Parts: sequence; C-alpha cells; structure tokens
Amino acid sequence: MPPLHRRCHVCETDHIEARGLSRRDLLGLLGGAGAALAAGPALLADPAAAAASDLALDPRSAPSSSGDYEAPAGLALDSKAKDAALSFLDRQSGRILGLNDRIWEYAEPSMKEWNSALAEATYLESQGFKITWGTAGMPTAFVATFSQGTGSPVIGFSGEYDALPGVSQEKGNPEHNPLVYDDDPYAPTYGYGHGCGHNSLGAAAAGAAAAVAAAMRRQRLDGTLKFFGSAGEEQLVGKSVAVRAGAYDGLDAFVDWHPGSSNSTSWGSSNAMYSTTFHFHGTDGHGGSPLGARSTQDAVEAMAMLTEYLRESSMAPSARMHHAVRATGVQPNVYPTLSSIWFYAREASPERAKVLMDKITRCAEAAALATGTRMETKLQGAVWNKLGNKRGTELMHANMVQIGAPSFSAADQRFGRALQRANGAPEDGFPEEIADLRPPSPVFTGGGSTDVADISWQVPTIQMGTAHEPPGTFNHSWHRTACGAASPGHVATMAAARYLAGTVVDLLTQPAVVREMREEFEQRRSQVEWRSLLPSDYRIPLYQPPAWFLERTGQAWPPTAEGVEWPPRRLVQTVPRDDLGPSVPPENQPVPQLE
Repeated sequence: MPPLHRRCHVCETDHIEARGLSRRDLLGLLGGAGAALAAGPALLADPAAAAASDLALDPRSAPSSSGDYEAPAGLALDSKAKDAALSFLDRQSGRILGLNDRIWEYAEPSMKEWNSALAEATYLESQGFKITWGTAGMPTAFVATFSQGTGSPVIGFSGEYDALPGVSQEKGNPEHNPLVYDDDPYAPTYGYGHGCGHNSLGAAAAGAAAAVAAAMRRQRLDGTLKFFGSAGEEQLVGKSVAVRAGAYDGLDAFVDWHPGSSNSTSWGSSNAMYSTTFHFHGTDGHGGSPLGARSTQDAVEAMAMLTEYLRESSMAPSARMHHAVRATGVQPNVYPTLSSIWFYAREASPERAKVLMDKITRCAEAAALATGTRMETKLQGAVWNKLGNKRGTELMHANMVQIGAPSFSAADQRFGRALQRANGAPEDGFPEEIADLRPPSPVFTGGGSTDVADISWQVPTIQMGTAHEPPGTFNHSWHRTACGAASPGHVATMAAARYLAGTVVDLLTQPAVVREMREEFEQRRSQVEWRSLLPSDYRIPLYQPPAWFLERTGQAWPPTAEGVEWPPRRLVQTVPRDDLGPSVPPENQPVPQLE
C-alpha cells in the first residue's frame, strides 16, 4: 500500500496491516492493555492510547480489519462556493508561492521567526483578516480572524514557519550544496533550512484561508475562519502553550496539513512526548592540570551512554528516545563549567512518555553522581498523542479525490529521481495518485510527535499531506530543503491549498458532517480527562525580539502572560573543585608513619 506522509516531529501513525489478525484479535494488544467490552468504547489500561484508536468507537460499526474498510462516497460536494475558492487559488498562486519562497529564504529558527511570521500575517491582513499578535506571550505567534454573518461555524487553520538547524541547501539541487556554510576550520557547520517544509505548510494554509474567505464573501456564507500562526513547532512549544492559554477554545473544526512524500490522509495517532534539557554544573580548569576538576563534558557523555542501556529492556516498540548535546567543551584544554544535553522521550500516551522520561532523568542523576557534578533539569515542552477524527478524515480524503492528485512535470520527476539516487532509494519519482484511505492499525507502533496533538483534544482535527519530497528521502534533511522552493514543492503546496480550501467549504456548508465529527470527538474523549502536560511553573523558551519587530506588530516587551520569565534565570558556577583527600607529600619529604 502507498506510504503515508511523514510529519516533522510529527507524524501520523503508519498504516500497518495486521495480517491474519482481526480487530477483535488485536483488541488486547493496544498499548499493552488487554481489557475491552464487546460493544461500546474500549476500556483499556491506557485511556489516552485507547481514545486515539478506533476501539474507542462503536465496534459494531468499525471494520473488523483494514481490508473490510471502504471510504464513503459523496462526502465532497460540488458547489459554487468551492468553485470560487479554487478559482481564487488559481488566480493567487503567484502570491502564495511568492510567500512560500520568501519564508524559505528567511529560514528562521524556532521562536525567532520574526520575518516569516510577519510575512504570513501581512498576506492574511491583505485578504481581509484581522491580526492579533503575541498569542500566549509568544511574540511570533498570532491569530488571524475573518468572520461573516452569524459567525458560525468556526473553523481553524494551522500555520507554521520555523526552520531546522544544519539542513541548509540550494533549492532544486539534488546534490548536497548548503547555501549557508560556516567554514570554521575546527568544526564546519551548515546553516538553517526548511528541512520540514514549514515554509510551504504556512503558505498553503494561508492561501487556503484567504480562498475560503473570498468564497464566503462571494456566496454570502456564514462562518468564522481563524488562522493560527504557530511559533516553535520544531521544538513542540507553540501550540501546547497556546492551547493551555485557551487560544483554540470555541472552534468547531480544525484543519492541518504537512508536507510529506505521498498524497494521503489518516486518522491515526502520534506519539506523546516530553522534551527536557539537562544542565550539568562543574568546575573549569586546564586540560594539562586536570586533577580536582569536575568535568561536565564527562557528565553528558556518561548520561548519553547510560540512556543507551534503556533500549534493550525499558522501551516498548512504540517508544522513541533521542538526544542532542547542546553545549560542552569547545577546546580540549579548557574544561567547560556548564554542559547541556537535550532529550526527547516519545511514547503512545502521556503516561508512558512520562515513565520513559523519568528513566532518562535517573540516568542523568547517576551521571551527575559519578562525575561529582550538579545536575538540574528544564522542561522545554510536552505534548499529548494525537486524537484523530475518522469522519473528518473521510471528508478530507473525498476532497482530495474530487480535486485530483498533483501533476509533476518531467523535469520535476527527473529531480525527484536524482534525490532518491542521492539517498540510495528506489528511483520512482514523485507519486501522482491519491493514496487509498485505510483505517490505522489497532496496534500503535510509534512514530513522530506534533503539538497539533494538544489541539486535537480540544476540537475535531483533520490532517493530510502532499508529495512535497519523493519517497525514500527523509524529513528533517537537506533533501526536503531542496524541494521547498523548487518546482515540485510549488506543485505540492498548491495541491495542499486546494485540498484544505475544498474541505473547509464543505465544513461551512454541511452542518451534518460537522455534527458527526463532534459526536465522534466526544465519544473518543469520554473516558479521558485532558489536562495540559505543562506544569504551573513551566517557562516558555523565549528570545527577545528586535525592536523593529515589536514596532511593526505593536507588541511590548516583556509580555505579560503565564510562563514568561524575563530576564531568564542565569546558570552560573556553584560547584567547588573535587576533594582528592590529603595532599601526597613530595618524594624528598619523609612520609609520616602511621600508628
């Protein structure tokens, strides 16, 4: 079967076909639990994982296996409003792709998306949306609103625009050629790039929101559109903070997309995740005189080693654990006083992710004990597993089929095959079909994470992806960056805008579907009490904006919002040199006799 698109942190669950096992047979395997009712919602030991499975729905109406499922026909309706929205996208494609390319060129880090956020908001403002900056205290987050008539229903769009470190690449080049290259003779580095396609994600969603607003004006449709410009998705910060602040309250449906390697949609889940940095405090010193030093570099290396021992017996198939050393020694003869290592712990539910992060934390404590350093932690972010919506996904898939798959030129396909060749993958180019809609496997085997997941527990949420990169290449890589402002990325971006716009027009004009989505959402949530994973003392990882950005957006600094601490607490040395015991006398001095 065709592969699903991959999301950045992100990602919908894989469609894994359980051969020879029915849905009933696998009922007890979900999340390692084994209790369920013959009818009604499944009651499992892990309610969050169960809610994201079709086992949470009425098993009498659920297919017994993926082979029994057939996507319903007739959900996507032809209408003058949909025609108006799609025609708008045809006329506006130059502006939308110009926005796409501009954000690709900015390639700004998470929580520092000054130019990118402003470009997206400025486009929406030109299309009649009202902009409110600084959502939940995050300067580069905003909400753009368009409303007409009764203002109901209220549909949300998702916009992102942050880039990734180390994946800079020339557009349209299938051979590695970073645009930004720091030629440090000791440690060359590559610059930031859109290796997750957020330039396209935000541009397509903004174009779709503008297209639906134009159709609403033309056909006098009631409703409200809310476009959420989200900061720091790559660090899984922006949406979870905004959800906690109530930014997404009052929505009837939420639509999202992500660049991928296929044209597909799913109502599967994702991994919950905890993101934590571990700071080790030690002593400074000279590499030629190391005695008594408490090495923080030793501490991060020891922690990385200890966590590897978790993989054999402490990690389920759905678990993922990975890290990056963010700061440590930069010269062999200088001991670093402070070293930091950053860990992600992903699992099928918040409870399971917390258990895994607790084990990682114990490894940090052991490393600090062994090296005589002092360790402290900082929670950077935490998100739930995603709650899919079958009915909404069926509507999205119907629109994808109705509108049709993207068509790539011969030059696009040559470029795609060259990228695949560079990555050692089969050279079959970009897919030009809509993947069949299949139910997710009842056994969740893990994957990426997304802060859209926190939204999905507040409002029925639909996600899809388009072939923005060829299969066999990887997300978060220079291959994706190469596609983002090139012709294939443009094709995928405009296809995504059409799918989003068509689906939202149907949501505005088919109240029965919105009602069915809400009923499914409430049924999935019936056994779960959602609460933010961010504790009351959580501090948002903020950077001070440049003065010109504050002036352009009308914001003051620092913001008055929960989780804002400015200036942030400084980490300074508080650890003395290690005690080696009594000094050993020089060789020419008599050794004291022991009694």
